[in-house]
Amino acid sequence: MYTEDDVFTLARRRHNTKRSYLLINPLQAKHIPVSPSAAVGMMCCLGDKIAEKVPGASLVIGFAETATSVAAFAAGRLGSGCGYIHTTREFLTAGGDRIGFLEEHSHAAEHELHCGFIEERAAGVPAVVFVDDEISTGKTLINAVTRLRERFPVLREKPTVAASLISRLSPRDEETLSAAGIESISLVRMPWEDLTGAAERFEISDPEDCTGDGISPSAEAIAAPAPFPDPRLGVEIGEYLRFCRDEAAFLAPGLKQMADPAGKILVLGTEECMLPALILGLELEKSGAAVRCHATTRSPIGICGDPGYPITSGYRLRSMYDSRRTSYIYDLAPYALAAVVTDAPRGNAAGRADLRRALEKAGCRRIVFIEGGRDVQHV
Repeated sequence: MYTEDDVFTLARRRHNTKRSYLLINPLQAKHIPVSPSAAVGMMCCLGDKIAEKVPGASLVIGFAETATSVAAFAAGRLGSGCGYIHTTREFLTAGGDRIGFLEEHSHAAEHELHCGFIEERAAGVPAVVFVDDEISTGKTLINAVTRLRERFPVLREKPTVAASLISRLSPRDEETLSAAGIESISLVRMPWEDLTGAAERFEISDPEDCTGDGISPSAEAIAAPAPFPDPRLGVEIGEYLRFCRDEAAFLAPGLKQMADPAGKILVLGTEECMLPALILGLELEKSGAAVRCHATTRSPIGICGDPGYPITSGYRLRSMYDSRRTSYIYDLAPYALAAVVTDAPRGNAAGRADLRRALEKAGCRRIVFIEGGRDVQHV
């Protein structure tokens, strides 16, 4: 159903000497806005391929931050009882011990995977599926699988599958994965090539700095009816999806009333928290609203106006999760309503103020933060 033209555009990274290019999937609802139904359709299609290949798989592990929603929707196609957890770059005190591994070419190389949820399920799972948006060489995957098998020896004899929207594995990389007991499947296969030269032909500029140093008026906020389950610690996918759909059904009518009936609505996730935003976007879209979804990100991407280049505008922000960390938002447009769906701690006012400032600069007329963090007072 999907081709390279559907899922691939090329952007240039900023300040990354390990890999100067980035593959941008225009249907992924991460870096650039897209219809939520288009994004979810693609993610579920990958899930159907996984279910066909390993129908008994009951543990899906997603890679943060870009593949958290991809992996969740894919897990949903394996049955409501499938366990889902994603790696994280956030510090969490819960979740038992954790294993760390590196995504060596990344701007933020360190990943952690919390072990408590996996420990409960490891002995009983017939297969383990890792899900990423793109696999280029398989090094990150092998790093993760090696650490997981060291911690849980029972998984060494169980099938391990690497699923991705895009695979650029060379025949040698495929052999390396196979020797490690890892089978790969993908939605779209592309030949591996070094895209450095193709990316460096673009003359890029930096995103606009939206970090502020003064007191900003409080943003309009709605506490979600209950705190979001945390897939960083592991969830049963059926319960997680059901929770998000119930929250979306509760929130959507009020949000639709806030917007001009003829205006577009943006539903924006934050960093690793993407699935609740996509499901809310779907609910609004079902009601007839014109909706786009994407998310803030830690990826530093260059801005360029050349035809075919995917990132044409952007803002630099303090992260809503840690004001000492930088995040970005790209390709904003004017919207009648921008709804930011987040599980970030409420206390970080700086990150919220920066994101609100960026949305206002882009011409968004009304901005509301939907807060699903556990430190928020829920009804």
